[in-house]
Amino acid sequence: MEAKVNYVKVAAICLSAAIIVWALISPPISFAHCDTLDGPVVTAARISLEKGDITPALKWVQKQDEDEIKKAFQKTLGVRKLSPQAKDLADMYFFETLVRIHRAAEGAGYTGLKPAGAVEPIIAAADKAIETGSVDDLAKEISTLIISGMRQRFERVMKTKKDMDKSVQAGREYVETYVEFVHYVERLHNDALGTAVTHAEAEEKKAQPEHEHK
Repeated sequence: MEAKVNYVKVAAICLSAAIIVWALISPPISFAHCDTLDGPVVTAARISLEKGDITPALKWVQKQDEDEIKKAFQKTLGVRKLSPQAKDLADMYFFETLVRIHRAAEGAGYTGLKPAGAVEPIIAAADKAIETGSVDDLAKEISTLIISGMRQRFERVMKTKKDMDKSVQAGREYVETYVEFVHYVERLHNDALGTAVTHAEAEEKKAQPEHEHK
């Protein structure tokens, strides 16, 4: 029994490490918090404005959108010199323009900039891993979550399996736990393989029922 437990832990750690590595080396546009004031897109925009160099911001848009961003950038530089109030308004205009165009390229809607601190803790932890150059703490945190999530779902399956043939209701309870467990494992597996998800796809998945069959 102990050997099986250790195997599950090792497998989960390896799986979570694969997910994290993929997330950290995938293109920057995969970030889910691109529309926050302390997110990576606005951060790049701030750097560009302070340096007077559009380069840091351009990596967040596709080539066909460069001209629009460059024009917005030049307008912003001109207006922000007028006064502190004009600077704040001009900067916000550039932030919104950059984020809107970035999201549009992925087919995602723009509903305005979210305040700083709106990002989920796990996303903030991923950013911290990139800043510090170490993924170890994040890998441990994700591994713990994966092991716990997998165990909980597996235990529910085994509990309902014992009585699944005693009645139709009992059978349906088993099917419900079975589907939840299998879909959970499937999602982990797909993420480990590096299946990229755009902003629009992520939003669509959030709107789908947890146990939807395809």
